[in-house]
Amino acid sequence: MKVSEPAPGVHFVEGPASNWLLVRDSSGFMMIDGGYPADRDLVLESIRGLGMDPADAKAMLITHGHVDHTGSAAYFSRAFGTPILCSPEELPHVQGREKHQVTVGQVLVRAWRPRVLRWMLHVIEAKALQAEPATGAQAWTAEKLQKLPGQPRAILLPGHTPGNSALLLPGAGAIAVGDTFVSGHPISPTSGPQMLHRMYHFDAAAALASAGQLESVQANVILPGHGAALHMPLAEAINALPG
Repeated sequence: MKVSEPAPGVHFVEGPASNWLLVRDSSGFMMIDGGYPADRDLVLESIRGLGMDPADAKAMLITHGHVDHTGSAAYFSRAFGTPILCSPEELPHVQGREKHQVTVGQVLVRAWRPRVLRWMLHVIEAKALQAEPATGAQAWTAEKLQKLPGQPRAILLPGHTPGNSALLLPGAGAIAVGDTFVSGHPISPTSGPQMLHRMYHFDAAAALASAGQLESVQANVILPGHGAALHMPLAEAINALPG
């Protein structure tokens, strides 16, 4: 686990294979995403390491419902009463009523590749197969988001999942893009702005088209769900994606 502060009040945590964010201001702190189920202790450690109490989290915002982003959500909801919020379009996924996840079959046909095999073994070790849905999650509204630390603004970007979203933190000039695009991934040999492998997307063409919609958004700190933080204009990162 590596914790950095790429923008004021925005703490970016690079976990073993998935990232999460802690955003704080004078009103308190909130989380964006929550790693794999096995990352729970690391999530708690990252919060306490910044001198905060996990029970004080104002909310956990979920960019999309994949288990490497929702792994701590059910625990925080149950243990601390933390509100778990996502886009209305993603709510059935986060609550476990729908599933939009890479399948075992899609992985197995590629498992002969060393990077895919290593990633698959980590997914098992990270308890992805035992993930607990956040059944008490709720849909966010613009009004709810504006009352949270950092005053995030949600941008709906369907494709990776039906309700996939990015969260803009205007005051910090930062954006949490989740898996809309990333800067690295265990099965990728490269680093820098890139789309995830198409097997991870609900609709790969729509995912790329949605990423392109971010070109006009003003942000200079990009915080992906996988890989390192990017310090560059968002438009420049979007233009670097494969066409």
